[in-house]
Amino acid sequence: MQKSSSSSPVLRALGSGLTGAVVLNLIHETVRRVRPEDAPRMDVLGERGLRKMLRAAGAPQPDAKAAYGLTLAGDILSNGLYYSLVGSGRGAWWRGAMLGLAAGVGGVKLPGPLGLGNGPSNRTPQTKAMTVAWYLIGGLVAAATARALQPRRERQ
Repeated sequence: MQKSSSSSPVLRALGSGLTGAVVLNLIHETVRRVRPEDAPRMDVLGERGLRKMLRAAGAPQPDAKAAYGLTLAGDILSNGLYYSLVGSGRGAWWRGAMLGLAAGVGGVKLPGPLGLGNGPSNRTPQTKAMTVAWYLIGGLVAAATARALQPRRERQ
C-alpha cells in the first residue's frame, strides 16, 4: 500500500474548520474593541452559556478571566468542528456559505430562546448584520482553506 504525500481529507477538513473559527474569533475580538456600541458580543453569550452549564452541573464558577479564556477556547473548538463540515471538493464554497449563514442567523435568533439574552447579538440592526456577516466570513474562510489544502488532482 502506497502512502499518500498529502494529508487525509479529515485532517484537511479539521484544519480548514479551525482556520475559519480563528478568523471568526479574530474579527469578533477586533470589532468589539473598535465598535463597542454595536459590535456583536458572542463572548458574552458564550460566557453566559458556560456559567449556565456549570450551575446546572453544580460545578464552581470560574473568575472572569478564566471564564473568558474557557469561552474563547470553547468557541474556537466548537466553531472549528462546525466549519470542518465544509469539507473540500465540489461544493465547498456553497457549503461554507450555507454553514456560515446558518450559524450567523442562529447567533441572532437562538440566544433569547436559550435563556442567554438577546442584547449581545441582537441589540441593533448593525449588530444583527455583523453577527451574520462574521459567521459567513468564517464559513468562506474555511472553504477557501479547504480548497487551498486540497491536492491539485482532487480539485477537478
